[in-house]
This record gives sequence, structure tokens and C-alpha cells, in this order.
Amino acid sequence: MATRAAELLARPLTLGSAELPNRIVMAPMTRAFSPDGVPGADVAAYYRRRAAAGTGLIITEGTYVDDPSAGDVPTVPRFHGEASLAGWSEVVSGVHEAGGRIMPQLWHVGITRTVGSGPVPEAPSVGPSGIALDGTEGAGEALTTAGLDRIIGAFAEAARQAERIGFDGVELHGAHGYLIDEFLWERTNRRTDSYGGGPAERARFAAEIVAAVRAQVAPDFPIVFRFSQWKAGDYGAKLARTPDELATVLTPLAEAGVTAFHASGRRYWEPEFPDADPALNVAGWTRKVTGRPTITVGSVGLDQVFAPETLADGIGTAHVESVERLLDRLENDEFDLVAVGRALLADPEWGRKVLEGRESDLVPFTKEALTTLH
Repeated sequence: MATRAAELLARPLTLGSAELPNRIVMAPMTRAFSPDGVPGADVAAYYRRRAAAGTGLIITEGTYVDDPSAGDVPTVPRFHGEASLAGWSEVVSGVHEAGGRIMPQLWHVGITRTVGSGPVPEAPSVGPSGIALDGTEGAGEALTTAGLDRIIGAFAEAARQAERIGFDGVELHGAHGYLIDEFLWERTNRRTDSYGGGPAERARFAAEIVAAVRAQVAPDFPIVFRFSQWKAGDYGAKLARTPDELATVLTPLAEAGVTAFHASGRRYWEPEFPDADPALNVAGWTRKVTGRPTITVGSVGLDQVFAPETLADGIGTAHVESVERLLDRLENDEFDLVAVGRALLADPEWGRKVLEGRESDLVPFTKEALTTLH
């Protein structure tokens, strides 16, 4: 007899041209185990291991697009250059052989880049207005129109290469205070041209990236867009304070060609707009206002909320939490897919064990899981 988890999580789902075997997604998590930006055999084995154990869709760690200011960590994988793309081709092959599907997360860190480090140390830190996430002015350079066009082209070319080497779609990283998100957020975007102003205007850069990607790939090639209300170091930040404002931000992206949204919340069980009815989380409201499939994420399988002081730098352990209340929401069609992060780092077989009703066998998360590529 199938478990309740299997009845709900093992259902296949079609996203554009991608046939997903189930509803379990590996959330993108920066690992930095790719010397000179090239993913090796250990990275391929890391992703394959999870696909073989029941993770239907893998979204890779963030990968730098081809722009000098895209990122500053030499061991974070790139998504350009012959060696890096060859490495990613091996990753794709391994995941497909194990029965999974995989999409790269395409990333530009924007104003958070540390000048003087990384693959191109002399490259500037760039953003919509040169304003840091904490509001400090003059933290970097404001992008010119030419710079915007260059970066839009870099995202589009990365997506083209992803389709060429066999990925099942792409995810655009528009969350957590990185470049695309900096344009969406009023604190960091104070431009007075057509890329700044109200929520719809601030969404223009993201929409142009989506449209450029869509133009470079097949019409049904999936484009997932990840966004968040919260930012690194500012968990109270809001792109939208009401469902109507959320619709204003996301509708242009859906119209530009987004297949699905990956709505990054810190606690999947919390209502995004406490005064609104119904009491949906951020993925639920995204699905409601855009009509697109959504991926929920945020402390799935953990009994502690994602927070650096408790789950990374601290001494605590996040114990295993039952998925029952998650299944309640999935059964009510609040969202379509479930992304698992740190719980899946601790236990590569999280998917198989949950589907088989063996939650008691799950390995709890500890910060040591961050130190290896298991």
C-alpha cells in the first residue's frame, strides 16, 4: 500500500518539455567544490546520488554567467567556457542515467561581489544604483544601459548552452539580494530611467532577461524564476506587501516566458500576507496571482528555521520534522513542487525514505554536512 507521501509526492508533473518523475526538488545550494569554476567527477556524483535516491528534479548550485562581475568565489562553478560546460555535460549525463531531471541555476551576484577577489579581481561590483543591500550608497557602480544589455546577453547565452548540452530547463536566480533581485527591490533600485520607479518598472530588467532567454531556447524549454521577499541579512524585506503588489511584480515575468516560479520563503508553513485570505505561503500566493506552477521551499524536513546562527555557524542540530503538514498543503494544491535543501544535504536518500514512509531513518542535519560534498 502506497504511503500518503508517495501518493502526493510521487505524482509526475510536466513543466514545458520537462517530464518530472515526482514532486521532489533539490534546492540550489552553493557548495564551492569546483576548482577554477569547473565541476568535476565529485560534483557529478553528488548530484547523481540524489537523483538515484528519488529526487525528481535537481536545481544546481548557483553558476556564474559570463560577465566579469558575476561572482567572486573561484570554486563556485561557472556556466561558460569549454572546461566548465564539459564538466556540466557529465553532470547532466549522470543525473539522467539515474532517472532524474536537472536545471542549472544561472547567477550574477551584483552589488554583493567583493572587489579585488575572484576570477576577475579588477572587475567592479555592479548593481542598479550602486547601493548595497544595507542601503549604503557608493558601494559599487550603477550599471549603464550597455552593461545591462551585456548581462542580459550573458544570461541568454548561458541558457542556450544549457539546452545544447542537455539540461532539462534553467533557473534564473532572482532572489536573496543578488543582481536581478536588486532591480526588483526598492531599497537597491533608485534608478530614474525606465528600469526604476514602481514595482512594474523595477521588474523590467528581470522581464528582459526572461524574454532574452526565451528567444534563445525552444518555446517549451522550461524557464524557472526564483525570487524571494527576504534578502541576505534582511529577513523582513518585502518586494510586495499585498497579493496585488505581488501580481504587479510577477505578471510581467510570466508574460515574458517564465514556466514556473520558485518562491523562496524561510518557513514554508507561514502565511505570506497575514491579513489576506486565504492563508497561503509565498509559493501559494504566487501560484494564485500568476497561474503558473510553483515550487515551495523553506525549512522543509527540519524542525528549525533556516538561520545562519542555528544551522551553519552555530552548534545546534536541526532534527527531522515530519512532512505531514507539507503534504496537507500539497494536497490542497497550494503549490506544485517541493524543494528540499539542508535536509537533502544531510541525507542524499531523503526522497526515497520519505516516499517509502521511512522518516525515522532520515539523517538529521548538522553543520558538518556543509563541509563535504557527500
